[in-house]
Amino acid sequence: MSLEVTSLIAGLLTLMMVPLSVQVSMRRVKLQTVFGDADDELLRRRIRAHGNFVEYVPTSLIALGLIEWNGAPHWLVWTVGVAVLGARVVHAYGMLYTRTTVFRGIAMLLQHAAFLAAGAWLVLWFSA
Repeated sequence: MSLEVTSLIAGLLTLMMVPLSVQVSMRRVKLQTVFGDADDELLRRRIRAHGNFVEYVPTSLIALGLIEWNGAPHWLVWTVGVAVLGARVVHAYGMLYTRTTVFRGIAMLLQHAAFLAAGAWLVLWFSA
């Protein structure tokens, strides 16, 4: 069995991680700082955009891969995958380009919905 949806979403997220990481590195070079955020709001926002991505993506991909591997309905796999991808894009946009929390809030709702859907399906599948 191939994990086609998980593979596509993982590829897109992997590509997305590069600019998030590069933005942190470029700002560190400009500020000539190696550790911390140099009390620079822009660097702090870039660090958190990248950090939040790194915190949520691994578990998301594991859950997505498990529901796909264990035969979840195709629509559910796609819904979870698109929700995770959308959440990561919206969250990064909200952290990097706006001062409002609206985008981050939407992103977290999407991310948590994806977690709940995948987690509930896995628990129900296991207990069946």
